[in-house]
Amino acid sequence: MLEKKLAELTLPDMSGDFRVLRVGKVHYELSRLRLRSFHLPYSRISPVPNVGLQVAISNAFAELDGDWRVKMLFIRDHGSFDLKVENVYIKISLRLGSDATGKPTISTSDCSTRISKVRVLFSGKFGWLYNLFHSAVESKFKKILESKVCDSVAESVHNELQTYVRTLPVTAKIDARTGIDYSFVAPPVATAQSLDTGLKGEFYSLAHRSTVPFSPLPLSLPSDHDRMVYFGASSYFFNTAGFAYHTSGALVFEITDAMIPKDVDFHLNTSTFSAFVPQLEQMYPNMPMKLRLSTPTAPFLNIGPGGISLRPIVDVQAYAILPNSSLAPLFVLSLTGNVSAVIDVRSGHIVGSLNVGRIKLSLKDSVVGTFQVRLLQSIMNIFASDILLPRLNARLDEGFPLPLPDRIRLLNTFVRFHQNFLLLGADVHFQPKA
Repeated sequence: MLEKKLAELTLPDMSGDFRVLRVGKVHYELSRLRLRSFHLPYSRISPVPNVGLQVAISNAFAELDGDWRVKMLFIRDHGSFDLKVENVYIKISLRLGSDATGKPTISTSDCSTRISKVRVLFSGKFGWLYNLFHSAVESKFKKILESKVCDSVAESVHNELQTYVRTLPVTAKIDARTGIDYSFVAPPVATAQSLDTGLKGEFYSLAHRSTVPFSPLPLSLPSDHDRMVYFGASSYFFNTAGFAYHTSGALVFEITDAMIPKDVDFHLNTSTFSAFVPQLEQMYPNMPMKLRLSTPTAPFLNIGPGGISLRPIVDVQAYAILPNSSLAPLFVLSLTGNVSAVIDVRSGHIVGSLNVGRIKLSLKDSVVGTFQVRLLQSIMNIFASDILLPRLNARLDEGFPLPLPDRIRLLNTFVRFHQNFLLLGADVHFQPKA
């Protein structure tokens, strides 16, 4: 960004007078100054404690040309010139912060430019004459360029870099019901080895944002430098997802007979279920059924070195669908089971899938009398593994976006589990604008 900006520098016309012994006053003018190129071949960006970031650019060079005119006694001459600026050193200090909305901010806190060498090559007939004022011209160019470079740096940071860092999303809409709050909870902190930033990391319901009824645990990432960037996602982050989806009503699923896999040899109707609940055939003979699955409380997961685990509670409300399409409640089952999760990173998203262990059933309520719940075990296993789980995993496979600025791609990613958080590591590839 900066190299392109510096190549657009405009330099003012120059003029001046000086006296030469036994010759008198010499007047010169330089005009139509055109900067052909500005190259930054080597730069290093380092975190500096209590400062932010320091950008050190060395061995930069530039080339420009222009027209010259000189007057001395009866001599008038003009022509063109080429100017080469070499061994340019630029040091920039960047202050990092966050604004009231939690978006990142960046500004120039200090800038210095040192130019070691300026060479002017004049074309014309009087070589001895150009030598009289080239040193004065080179000195002027050096001062003007040193000032212009830092002005351009400050402008580029404000217009280009500040605009770019603010492409880091403070909020990300996940779907029609939920979003993620990635706002900065404090300004970034520079250490000798890294730049550390605390983000809120909280899912919320788009319809109504309510206070999360639990607090985040302290999160401290391990000292690891094999990758360029690390994301620490705490159990709080994932549990706010469960809370947001629960409060938004997204954790409600309905199962009808049309959703039963074709290779399963039964139908969702009272005739099938009467084998387990005898009263059904008498009260609601040969009627289609519907199951509504919901979570009475938000699911809560745990993260440990062994991975992610949760034990959700699901209520299954069974209905008979009457001829007039109204629903007659039959019974409510309570399902619990051990669920494990596999987490990965793909295309800048956290993706995952769930695996369900053995399900435990209990009868929570019934208007058709009591019955042996364990007889429904195999049917509920089919509903969970063949209908519900594929739908959940399809959503998890779409993933949830990580807070990344524009044109950033993650490479060489890995996921490691720690107590109460998981660590995502990656290298970063930045794709400049075409």
